[in-house]
Amino acid sequence: MPGRGQKLQKTKGRAGHRVSDDEARAALEASDKLYFRIGEVSQFTGVKAHVLRYWETEFRWMAPPKSRSKQRLYRKRDIEFVWLLKRLLWGERYTIAGARRRIQELGVDDALKLLSQPIGVSAANGTHDSGSESRVADLDSFQAAISEMKTELTTLRGFLEQSA
Repeated sequence: MPGRGQKLQKTKGRAGHRVSDDEARAALEASDKLYFRIGEVSQFTGVKAHVLRYWETEFRWMAPPKSRSKQRLYRKRDIEFVWLLKRLLWGERYTIAGARRRIQELGVDDALKLLSQPIGVSAANGTHDSGSESRVADLDSFQAAISEMKTELTTLRGFLEQSA
């Protein structure tokens, strides 16, 4: 792994195959650097820089310090958090609000332990995550609200047709 002043390995290999997150995480651990710029983080994680900037606005736990020249300086823990968000948002299909809620439920340290677990397993106790059950309950309440709105709109439509 590159030391200070050396370029990071890109997330794509010679044949155009993307380097896995596990390989990138191993490379990060092997690095002796303390801080990484946003472009390096993007290469490690496969998350574009503009997405990283957006996630910073949505997740208060992801606020890397900035240098005097206003460049973001990510620490290894910040990069681990990016992988956590990538997993929750893209792998487990959480919404921004759902991912924020999940991280708050577990706490940041326990949430980061999710990275070493298979998808769908809770870091807190090693059991399967009830997040999918929570998402089903959210879907049920959403469908009930839609049904209620449909009934109200149908009633309103009836009133409007009678007055016309």
